[in-house]
Amino acid sequence: MAKQLEANGCRVLAIDKNENRIGQIADYVTLAMCVDVKNEDALEELGGRNFDGAIISIGHSLDASVLAAIWAKEQGIKQIIAKAYDDMQGKILTKIGVDEIVYPEREMGVHLANNLAFNNLFDAIELTQEYSIADVGTLDSWAGKSLKELKIREKYGVNVIAIKRSGALIINPPADEPTKKSDVFVLLGLNNTLKKIANAFSSQKK
Repeated sequence: MAKQLEANGCRVLAIDKNENRIGQIADYVTLAMCVDVKNEDALEELGGRNFDGAIISIGHSLDASVLAAIWAKEQGIKQIIAKAYDDMQGKILTKIGVDEIVYPEREMGVHLANNLAFNNLFDAIELTQEYSIADVGTLDSWAGKSLKELKIREKYGVNVIAIKRSGALIINPPADEPTKKSDVFVLLGLNNTLKKIANAFSSQKK
């Protein structure tokens, strides 16, 4: 995350009490410091009021993540995001005033379960427990027909939000333009419906 933020043009200060971790990230961020968040004096030297946001990824230690969150709030940092391992930790951090709680293990588990349930045919992004956005290849019966002719929403109850074609992403694809066999449809709909379409695509490949 720190590397990607820097790559996106942000200035990142990375802190950790483990010197080895700091050594591994130092070349990729604006500044890296070995600091224990349980040391209030050390935190005060960071000058938190200069930061636009704070990301607290100390999910394994409740007391450390709570102290870091309290410090970030006291510094007036506008956006605070924190990692949590379970609901209890998430509730505590929310009570403190953390703006967004992230459950990486849970989210990755759901993501993997969806991919397995959908036969690994596409990469599904879960929106809720019932709805997802997913990539699905073109069915044989779809190729050469326009979206107006296919009536995908009426027949399947899913929305075509984009089409991937030759490395390009076509947002809100034209209703009258014929689809191609190599197109990949980006669909939004119920997980069960997306699975049925994926299974149909799988069957035609056999």
